[in-house]
Amino acid sequence: MASAGREEHANGPLAEGGRDALREMLVIAAPAAASMLSFALMQFVDRLLCSRLISPEALMAAGNGGIAAWVPSSVVMGALGVVNTYVSQNLGAGRAERGPAYAWAGIWIAMVAWALVLLPFAVAFPWVYDAMRSALGLPGVSEHVRHMEAMYGRIMLGGTVLTLGARSLGHYFYGMHRPGIVLGSTIGGNAVNLVVSVALVLWAMGREDLAPEPRATLALAGAAAGTVVGTLVECAIPLVVFLSPAFNRKYATRASWRPSSATMRDIWRIGWPGGVMFGNEMVCWWIFMGGFVAAFDRGAAQAVHGPAGWITHQYLMLSFMPAVGISIATTAVVGRCIGAGRHDLAASRTWLGLRLTLTYMGACALAFIIFGPSMAMPFLPEGVSAEQGARIIELTRWMLVLAATFQLFDGMAITISGALRGAGDTVWPGVVTIFMSWGLIVGGGWLAVNFLPGLESYGPWAAASAYIITLSLLLLWRFLGGKWRSIRVLRDPVAGEGVEGGHPVLASDPGPGALAMAPGLDIPADPPPLRGVENRA
Repeated sequence: MASAGREEHANGPLAEGGRDALREMLVIAAPAAASMLSFALMQFVDRLLCSRLISPEALMAAGNGGIAAWVPSSVVMGALGVVNTYVSQNLGAGRAERGPAYAWAGIWIAMVAWALVLLPFAVAFPWVYDAMRSALGLPGVSEHVRHMEAMYGRIMLGGTVLTLGARSLGHYFYGMHRPGIVLGSTIGGNAVNLVVSVALVLWAMGREDLAPEPRATLALAGAAAGTVVGTLVECAIPLVVFLSPAFNRKYATRASWRPSSATMRDIWRIGWPGGVMFGNEMVCWWIFMGGFVAAFDRGAAQAVHGPAGWITHQYLMLSFMPAVGISIATTAVVGRCIGAGRHDLAASRTWLGLRLTLTYMGACALAFIIFGPSMAMPFLPEGVSAEQGARIIELTRWMLVLAATFQLFDGMAITISGALRGAGDTVWPGVVTIFMSWGLIVGGGWLAVNFLPGLESYGPWAAASAYIITLSLLLLWRFLGGKWRSIRVLRDPVAGEGVEGGHPVLASDPGPGALAMAPGLDIPADPPPLRGVENRA
């Protein structure tokens, strides 16, 4: 009966408003937000293990290594977000059988990117970090932290193909309005991650035959390996459901497994700006955390600014990751509304999603201000010196106050970008994000480090706050401008159209006026060839 209810929701008529609209949104948003929160909690526990059981320097190394590993991965991750757009709009248009082709295309894109980009990046990992710090004239970290962050990043990059595959499948199920499958896989993967990571970290820290630094390095490698094993489970669960006889009978999910250059081009056609935007943003945050914030430790054996920054980041994840879940739901619901030709409902669902996000992130902002002084304490190991511990607590407290100032704006940016993505409006947000992130996160952070050193690491955090506030207002202005209402993502049905081998096919080349159209550009229905085009997840 529960399954039948989900099918009725996914394929039934759209709610006009009121409680039915809220229920329709929550059916996707609640599991999606819970899934993102589950992921954030697992990251939180991972970092807590690194700090409590190993050292604050291990926390810093895991953060630095993890975010650098995300830089090349995030380009593909951002592009794959439009799998949700294609699947949800096809669902709304009554052509759900076209969705699996996009999930498979995302998996193939992930494997190609992993082999050609991510593995070579893993080999060059430590030198990439050195080059970034040298180019910006920033002091490096201690040799021990440098070794640990490179090792952690390389292990994470080795398992990234699983992460990307899980994301492609996850966006398929979000687009099909079946978020419970993603939630189940995330919880299952996180549970395995926790068990394996704790076991490996405790085993490594019990190696009395090793000196403290090699023991810490081995323990951090165990934490990274546990994450990869958990990701394997997170990818396997939706894959099993996707290939199940029930799904295959209803949507022919096994038919489109072969690589399709046309379907992959569809993803890149409107997904590349999202990939560039997400990748660019991750580069800027990598420079921010691994460069500017860490610079104030100046290679000290007992770091304080880096650990405090990463503690703050863990609490920020607990705040914005559920908002990302609501954004994913907004993308799916807006996409379905537009696929059904109901732009009015797409707008109302956006405001509904925004209200949900602002309620949650507003509560988080209050928590940061009220409980900030005590939030760093769980991350401090028993052996930390009184001076180092007190300094980390003080830095974390005021970093959280700065973070509280942009919580509502961050929620607005995340939700509005999800709505624009659901409509296919991804070029303009991508370009604006690139300019704003380099101008404020990197430019403002660099100015703070070099010309306002008395502010310490609070200076770069203030620049990051200015970036999020400015970006959110620009995205709101874009949405209110209504350009997204004129964008076409799906081809119109024509005679001879069908599905061949699981791939959408047309009687003739759609030409530049159909899917080849560049979303986000105000152009006529049959334009000359133009390029085509997203945020954070």
